Amino acid sequence: MTDTPRPLSTVCATATAAPDTDGTWYASYPAHVPREVDVHQYASLAQFFDDCTARFRERVAYVSAGSPMTYAALARKATAFASWLQGAGVKPGDRVAIMLPNTLQYPVALFGALKAGAVVVNVNPLYTARELTHQLKDSGAQTIVVFENFAKTLQTALPGTQVKNIVVTALGDLLGEGLNLKGHFINFMLRHVAKLVPAYSLPHALKLVDVLAQGARRPVAPVNVKSGDLAFLQYTGGTTGVAKGAMLTHGNIVANLLQAKAWTAGQLGADQETVLTPLPLYHIYSLTVNAMIFMALGGRNILIANPRDIKRVMKTIRHEKFSCISAVNTLYNALLDNEEFRQRDFSGLKLAMAGGMATQRAIAERFKAVTGTPISEGYGLTECSPIVTMNPVDVNQVHDFDGTIGLPAPSTQVRFRKDDGTWANIGEAGELCVKGPQVMQGYWNRPDETAKVLDADGWLATGDIGVMDAQGYVRLIDRKKDMILVSGFNVYPNEIEDVIAAHPGVSEVAAIGVPDPVQGERIKVFVVRRDPTLTEDALIHYCREQLTGYKVPRLVEFRDALPQSNIGKILRRELRNEEIGKKAPA
Repeated sequence: MTDTPRPLSTVCATATAAPDTDGTWYASYPAHVPREVDVHQYASLAQFFDDCTARFRERVAYVSAGSPMTYAALARKATAFASWLQGAGVKPGDRVAIMLPNTLQYPVALFGALKAGAVVVNVNPLYTARELTHQLKDSGAQTIVVFENFAKTLQTALPGTQVKNIVVTALGDLLGEGLNLKGHFINFMLRHVAKLVPAYSLPHALKLVDVLAQGARRPVAPVNVKSGDLAFLQYTGGTTGVAKGAMLTHGNIVANLLQAKAWTAGQLGADQETVLTPLPLYHIYSLTVNAMIFMALGGRNILIANPRDIKRVMKTIRHEKFSCISAVNTLYNALLDNEEFRQRDFSGLKLAMAGGMATQRAIAERFKAVTGTPISEGYGLTECSPIVTMNPVDVNQVHDFDGTIGLPAPSTQVRFRKDDGTWANIGEAGELCVKGPQVMQGYWNRPDETAKVLDADGWLATGDIGVMDAQGYVRLIDRKKDMILVSGFNVYPNEIEDVIAAHPGVSEVAAIGVPDPVQGERIKVFVVRRDPTLTEDALIHYCREQLTGYKVPRLVEFRDALPQSNIGKILRRELRNEEIGKKAPA
């Protein structure tokens, strides 16, 4: 396949007939799953939120650090935040950035912004100042809610952005009502004992607790949000360079959560489900699956702020019994390596979901052996809100892991485009293309990038190579050669290369992914030095100052020259093939 996907409107012109894959999957649908769902049940996510919080008002919606928040309390606080936003001058369509880990503050800010008609810009709290500056500038965000642990980064990133409203919060702020002694104690310990809050200066910033108190004193003004209005600028990378904002509407997300809800009907939700939520809610996978789908089921989310700290994760869930979990391969691996996790009682576990990266068979088999529950793998991408395919959910029957990513979701069409532009048939490999109500509107302010992946008929080219079998199940074979997948996060070589190329000691650089049994892939860079004294340690230290942790190269190889095409383009493909050759048996 080519490095850059061709516009489907051009390359598919020769595909005069539908492939024999069309609709093949319907025969494999569980009996309760419809071919189509009514994606117009809710006009907006705000309407969806109001409906769910009213129906489940007495239930616990979220648990953070052992403290619960009911649906009623969530609705009250989110409404107060929406009211404050309106009073601060935020109008429908304005961008509100949220830079928070998995804490009670996240759903409050998320649904408050959506109720005010704002467009949510999710921000990875671990971003460097450079990455944050790009996202704030590109989105045009004028308001941001930030965890105080990362306020110093915001301070550095602010110059040149349009941000005028800053709301700062701390871990303990919403862990109780009234005096909230527990919250005050936790905040004191984090600031003054653990010293996890770097000194910062944001003179005009407001505290979230004060903002909510102000908002609670005035009613929220009704906002007429339509299905086609933007709900999120959800930033994702691309093989062409820096992160770009996928434009996801209220209708896109509503459709996807209703597709998934129909898929699980009769399997989940008869009693309140408790879902373990270690993946960050700012990531599209956890955002839709945990924050949205489980809200539709009246579920209870156990929030994990730092899933890398497995000992603390185990302490958090020691007295919890969860019926569902969503994670990625690397996290399942880390949990399985923990003795306390292996000794848990898993009798109530119904569903273990995986996405974001390929699940390794060895991990899936270990998980089933420990828990008695198989890992159910699905497939999606930011541009599809994200779910495209899912494996059937049957909590009464244990299935062996088979490595497929499942069947296309209801109201979703999937085809595979061959290199010659024609559609592939059953058993033929091709680029997976998607059409459905969950497909994004395009990339914010990037019509050229949009045209490369989305055609006039609504077909999205994913860049992933797959094949469909006779039962309609999809199996991925490969993906865009240049993209690197580290622990479920997309890493794009151009961004890594741009950062390293700015180092005065570097002449040329190329970045690739090399297989890793735990992370999926590790980043390796090949460097031609300008300064012969430049060391591997010095280069990696430089990258840590410029890039989020998962984007930092783990391997550096210095060379005298890099392979190039006849027009001077560095050939990453040759470097990848060399690495594969090193692994191949003699």
